[in-house]
Amino acid sequence: MTASAQKFDFDNSYARDLAGFYAESQGAVAPAPEILLVNANLSNALGFDPDALKSSAEALSGSKAPEGATPLAMAYAGHQFGGFSPQLGDGRALLLGEILDKDGNRFDLHLKGSGRTPFSRGGDGKAVLGPVLREYLMGEAMHALGIPTTRALAAVTTGETVYREGGKKGAVLARVAASHLRVGTFQFFAARQEWEKVRQLANYAIARHDPDLVNAENKYLTFLTRVADRQAALVASWLHVGFVHGVMNTDNVTISGETIDFGPCAFIDTYDAQAVFSSIDRNGRYAFGNQPTIAQWNLARLAEALLPLIDPDDDDNAVRLATNVIEGFIGRYTDIWLQGMRAKIGLASVEVEDADLVNDLFTAMESQELDYTRFFRALAQAALANPTPVTDMFKDKAAIAVWLATWAERLMRDPQDPTERAAAMDKVNPIYIPRNHLVEEALAAAETDDMAPFHALLDVLADPFTKRDGLDKYALPAPASFGPFKTFCGT
Repeated sequence: MTASAQKFDFDNSYARDLAGFYAESQGAVAPAPEILLVNANLSNALGFDPDALKSSAEALSGSKAPEGATPLAMAYAGHQFGGFSPQLGDGRALLLGEILDKDGNRFDLHLKGSGRTPFSRGGDGKAVLGPVLREYLMGEAMHALGIPTTRALAAVTTGETVYREGGKKGAVLARVAASHLRVGTFQFFAARQEWEKVRQLANYAIARHDPDLVNAENKYLTFLTRVADRQAALVASWLHVGFVHGVMNTDNVTISGETIDFGPCAFIDTYDAQAVFSSIDRNGRYAFGNQPTIAQWNLARLAEALLPLIDPDDDDNAVRLATNVIEGFIGRYTDIWLQGMRAKIGLASVEVEDADLVNDLFTAMESQELDYTRFFRALAQAALANPTPVTDMFKDKAAIAVWLATWAERLMRDPQDPTERAAAMDKVNPIYIPRNHLVEEALAAAETDDMAPFHALLDVLADPFTKRDGLDKYALPAPASFGPFKTFCGT
């Protein structure tokens, strides 16, 4: 017997409270929608029935809005690679509505690839299966790594052919996020000097993400600080695991501090601060090591949108206060990043010179064609007096010898049981990440209908810190034959 379709208990505050901040829209009717994947763990956490979701292809493809939904396309602007676009918006996505989990936490239920909206700007609003599977896989990998992220609830095939350099299988991603409010959402109204709408949006964002600030003094300045703190923590967590987002435009910077949009993202194999994978990032704006300063730049754009709220009576004072927050961002980021790096190299205590120790490590790693993930995983063995797995990775063993000696002296001033230290390091240094060659192998399912590699990789990435027998290939870098890797903004 086929299960009944999932019933959603929507509570749509964005549609209810922010009239004029979106365009009502409906998804395109898919000719033959079918559920390809359901995220059972996320489904259960949200109080859904995974079997009922498997019978909800019409709703999750956008073909038919479920009862209680208020489908809409959100308005936003954005700086894309530094150039400002005053109107972007959801051109191929719909916010179906909001749901509350059993603890009362609010989440957006959002469809990506569901067809044209008033913001489509000539596009068809559709998505194809490969990028949908990529976002599904990457979101789950980030979640398992402990990094805030949007997550896929389901992937739906539509039964139609979508043309992207040839005909490809159409698909829709149903994803969940704490919200889809972006820096670009504020920019949209600030660019039009609609300051009351900026205030309305800020009040909504505060009530949703920082409710303790609702009645606070200087709440807009504190809100800016909170958003900056969330972004500092997020970007630090990206660098800890070697993640390159690839398209850190202001419309891809969430107020909630979640990772969003996985089109051209990748994980580094060889350590390289200048690593760029996106085919459209020709000048390296969003390179691996540039991400903290780009985050600061993006937050400055949010600060500009909030200036009339921070001090309506004194423009100079508003600029001064906001500038203090933005100028303090790199310091906040560095503190969070260094705290995480201490854990990665096995330190529980704090010394002022720890930053130099970490930076000297990266200097030693430069130009060594050194696998980032494997190095930190092997460092736990060095903490157990077995440095060979580390030194064997270096073309020039002298490049790491001095650092290992300095690190060993530092460990002596950080008393921990060696076995406990190594175990703690393994809890923050993953052995399995979405390696680019394995992701490409898994996404071949979009063309071959063989989902086995995708499911296998998804299962491995669900527990990235625990070594398991028979999974050695998932811990190895790409073979030389894989060649230089490029990513593309897929739709």
